[in-house]
Amino acid sequence: MPGILEGKAPTRVLIVGAGIIGASIAHHLARRGAAVTLVDRAGPAAEASGRSFGWINASYGNPEPYFRLRFQSLLEYRRLEWETGGGLTVKWGGSLQWEPATGDLADDVAGHRDWGYGLRSVGREAFRVLEPQIADPPEMAVFAELEGSLDASQATRALLASAERHGADTRTACEVVEIRVRDGRIIGAETSQGPIEADCLVLAAGVATQGLAAALGLALPMTNLPGLLIRTRPVEPLLRRLVLAPGCHVKQDPDGALVAGADFGGGGEVEDAKRAGEELLEQVRALLPGVPGLALEEVVIGVRPMPEDGFPAVGFAAGLEGLYVAVMHSGVTLAPAIGRFAAEEILEGARVDLLAPYRPSRFETA
Repeated sequence: MPGILEGKAPTRVLIVGAGIIGASIAHHLARRGAAVTLVDRAGPAAEASGRSFGWINASYGNPEPYFRLRFQSLLEYRRLEWETGGGLTVKWGGSLQWEPATGDLADDVAGHRDWGYGLRSVGREAFRVLEPQIADPPEMAVFAELEGSLDASQATRALLASAERHGADTRTACEVVEIRVRDGRIIGAETSQGPIEADCLVLAAGVATQGLAAALGLALPMTNLPGLLIRTRPVEPLLRRLVLAPGCHVKQDPDGALVAGADFGGGGEVEDAKRAGEELLEQVRALLPGVPGLALEEVVIGVRPMPEDGFPAVGFAAGLEGLYVAVMHSGVTLAPAIGRFAAEEILEGARVDLLAPYRPSRFETA
């Protein structure tokens, strides 16, 4: 399939969603000379991206095609750091992960090593060298030396700032009221700030993508997952890398705050979140005993957008010219590659093989 508009690359692209995926697509499109307008009903990183743990990884339990996509994107973060002039920064250094049944990780280590990923098993003493502040290190852990983390809110804003430097128009508090179609082709959208004409519209609106797609007759079933995130008041430097303990993931941001994440099985009440946050903080204290002043700064619940089968939905929608979908969990890991690939597919008519298993058309029923 050539580029849209009878082989002519579109000049006007409207992106719906100012999370890290929408921001990355805007950055890559604007650098290639597209006329980009990005709208969001709230603001940059207002939903899932602003409530993300920010782990950049390609490890643990992924089938090989998905691993290849994630690994490619992990490597491309170095490029994004350069392209944003240091506005987007990654804390590299790897991750340490362990589980109660350490044998569960052994197959992952062997498989990912065969695929060329930097995983290796480390014993208790090696663990202490890598992360000396952790109390009672496990007998065996997995060190993923290529991984890193970032502040997803900061990264999103850096990508949007880069897009704007290249001419993109970002509009916040701007809600899409109706996506406009003529003769089977996207022609733009009516928004709360007026009409916007477009040759291509990108749906990168996280959990809201399903509803926007449904209004156009596009099937996009999603099973969104709530996650708990806590942030402490800043403390002295403690952690050099991500620590992925059973039921509790912890990192330290450059400002000194400890950030911990876990799945959230509670209800939607504020008290449920607060109680779960306090419990998660106790797990952090158990990992890092004796840290003075370790107190909660923030507790948030983020809803992670997840297509029904757990994999991304990325690409042009079948039967409606000019509609491009980009929704997924692991948006933090995948943002660099999805941004670049989407720009190439939209502007150049490319069809990237790494995205072939993840087209939104797989959800269409006969």
